[in-house]
Amino acid sequence: MDYGALADLLFADVREQPDDIEALYPPRNLPEGAKVTRMAPSPTGFMHLGNLFSAIADERLAHQSGGVFYLRIEDTDLKRAVEGGVEKILDVFSDYKLPFDEGATLTGDNGPYGPYRQRQRTRLYHVFAKWLVAQGMAYPCFCTEEELAATREKQAALKENFGYYGQYAVHRDMPFDEIKAQLDAGTPFVLRFRSDGSLDTRVKFTDLVKGPMAFPENDQDTVLLKSDGVPTYHFAHVVDDHLMHTTHVVRGEEWLATLPIHVQLFGAMGWRPPKYIHTAQLMKMDGGSKRKLSKRKDPELALDYYKEQGYCVEAVKEYILTLLNSNFEEWRIANPTEPLEKFPFSFKKMSVSGSLFDIDKLNDISKNVISRMDAATVYDLVLTWAGQYDTAFADLISRDPAYTQAILAIGRGGNKPRKDIAVWADAKGYMNFFFDELFAPDDQYPQNLSDDQVRAIIKNYRERFVMHGDSSAWFDDVKTLAGDLGFAPTMKDYKNDPQAFPGHVGDVSMVIRIAVTGRQNSPDLYEVINLLGAARVKERLEKAQNKLQ
Repeated sequence: MDYGALADLLFADVREQPDDIEALYPPRNLPEGAKVTRMAPSPTGFMHLGNLFSAIADERLAHQSGGVFYLRIEDTDLKRAVEGGVEKILDVFSDYKLPFDEGATLTGDNGPYGPYRQRQRTRLYHVFAKWLVAQGMAYPCFCTEEELAATREKQAALKENFGYYGQYAVHRDMPFDEIKAQLDAGTPFVLRFRSDGSLDTRVKFTDLVKGPMAFPENDQDTVLLKSDGVPTYHFAHVVDDHLMHTTHVVRGEEWLATLPIHVQLFGAMGWRPPKYIHTAQLMKMDGGSKRKLSKRKDPELALDYYKEQGYCVEAVKEYILTLLNSNFEEWRIANPTEPLEKFPFSFKKMSVSGSLFDIDKLNDISKNVISRMDAATVYDLVLTWAGQYDTAFADLISRDPAYTQAILAIGRGGNKPRKDIAVWADAKGYMNFFFDELFAPDDQYPQNLSDDQVRAIIKNYRERFVMHGDSSAWFDDVKTLAGDLGFAPTMKDYKNDPQAFPGHVGDVSMVIRIAVTGRQNSPDLYEVINLLGAARVKERLEKAQNKLQ
């Protein structure tokens, strides 16, 4: 077989040589040790937690080392692509503040190593595909879908490995004249890699997370170019990672099965492969056992879920870092106010086994993260979320921004800040009693008090109510009221002789709290009263009193 003639026959329009393409993508001028990483999603319209999991690792590895983090759109599979898929990808990474140094954008490309969309790079792939044919390492396959299905049925019946290899690679050694005849007849074909691998041969490889491993060599004649001339993922990513000088590839461990193919293709091209970091799968507890997060079963796998629920972006990123690096939580305890970018991320601290996703732990982290924010920041983020998912609430809280921020400022800061909000959707329930339009008291007064006692507390407090500029003076009034009504004015008095009192000052304070806020758990009551103002407090006390008549 004259492989050079076959290459010219298959790629008559390709004039460039691999060296011509290599010259367009010179080595990057980066500091020693700098890492070049990429995020390379497909525009399917579904961005999931695994995408973010890998992207955060990619971004940290690149930027901590003074390297480059770029976005490449792998759009070779048109069957899975959806309209607006690229926009979805860009929106997600914008939301999560993951800055790409170069790559695909809404208006085109940003960077010298593009195009950054694979369908726009077809010319490049064809140059290298032609070279492989000329070396005798690739050939056209004219099998139909029906013929491939029949082969698979035969392999199943014989209990043999599925695929296109050995005796089943029927077009591997097709004579030149027969190939030309098929091409002249317009018969569609795919371009396959001619594998000389054997399952009996073990290939050694070191993954930066999994460590040293050995796997059977690939014996499959993998498809490089589909019948429309567009490359498969296997071929495209090998060419792209080489030309773009990717140093580290972070991807899920489900891709380990394809590693033999990729290592083989890099070797065939004479290229050094990037270092691979295969991350552990995201798992969850289901009953008493662990299982992989499922697109069908688990809404929390989709990144849209976190946006709709109103999860704080920083909290989600912080939680993912607890899954990615085993020492992150220890670092956060020692550095409670440092930005995430200060954390020394390392692939050496990544888990080898599955990472257990725990929504309750995410909620706890989110409460902590939000508690560290100032009121203005929380207000802006709540308003942004509500503007998209609860417009009536957005209108309400934006009517008087200073008032809303004052609400959010209660109990914020200090060594023990309040942690009432885990997601922005919680803000409405947390703040609703501050707005007359949302105020809905539950009237669940302390069970140890009779209705008469509750009525007496509300009536007397309303009659003697005055605004105070000092919380101590306000509470002194409450203690005086408690004593006048026969309640223990201090907890110490009550503990010394509980039989002598119907209750204590805490019960009196709780009755006032419920009458004013409609709930047993609310922020500091003194600050609430001062923020609501005398007129509204008296009005609520009157309504609460009337309900008990």
